[in-house]
Amino acid sequence: MSRLVITREGLPQGIVALPVRTRLIGEGDDLLALAREATRGIAQHGDVLCIAETAVAIAQGRFIPAEYIRPSRLAFALSRRAGALATVAQPESMQLVIDDVGVPKVLCAVAAGAVGRLFGKPGLFYEILGEAIAAIDGYTGTLPPYERAIVLGPAHPDDVSAQLAEALHCHVAVIDANDLQKAHVLGASRGVNRATLQEAMRSNPHGNADQQTPLVILKWRGSGPNPLEEVA
Repeated sequence: MSRLVITREGLPQGIVALPVRTRLIGEGDDLLALAREATRGIAQHGDVLCIAETAVAIAQGRFIPAEYIRPSRLAFALSRRAGALATVAQPESMQLVIDDVGVPKVLCAVAAGAVGRLFGKPGLFYEILGEAIAAIDGYTGTLPPYERAIVLGPAHPDDVSAQLAEALHCHVAVIDANDLQKAHVLGASRGVNRATLQEAMRSNPHGNADQQTPLVILKWRGSGPNPLEEVA
C-alpha cells in the first residue's frame, strides 16, 4: 500500500493528512481488520482516523443498484431541476428521497425553494429535506463496481467510530467530504473536536476520483494543545 503526506492548501496550519490506499471495500468487509492492517505503525494516540462515509456504507451493504429503482414522473421532473453536481440530479436518487419522506414533503420543499429563490435565499429545498438528501450518494462519483449504485448514508456512524477507536487506540470519525470544499462529520468517537475536523477535511484529502484512499489519518504537528481533540 502507498502512503502520502498531504500538506495541501486548505489544511489548518500544523495539521497534516496522510491518505492511506486500501483494496476495494465490499459488502460485509470487516472495517476494523482493514483499518488495523492499513494504519499499523502510523496511526497513534491523538491522531484522527477519518473514514469515508461511502466506504462504511458499502461495507454495511447500504447501497442499491440503480436498475432496481423505478423513478416516478415527479422524480424525473425534479432531478432535471437539480444542479449538475447534486446527488439528486439522478432520478433514481430523487426517487429514494421521495420514498423516504413522501410526496407532500417533497412538494412543500419544492414550493419553499421557489419562494426562497425569489427572496434571495437559495437552498431551502435542501434545507427542508435535510438528511433525506444528505444521506444519499449518487452513482456518478463511486468507483466500479458501484458506479451504478445509489449509496445510502452509513448506519450508526457514532457507534462505528467508537468501536474502531477503542480497538485502534486513536480517534476515529466517519466523514462526508467532497471537492466542493464541504465536509461533514457524520459520526466520531469521544474527544474529537468536530469543528476543527470539518475544517481540516474541507480540502478532501480522500480525493474524489479513483485514488482509492478511503482512510485519511490527521496528525497534529504544531505546537501547543492538539486542536483535533476537544478541550477537557
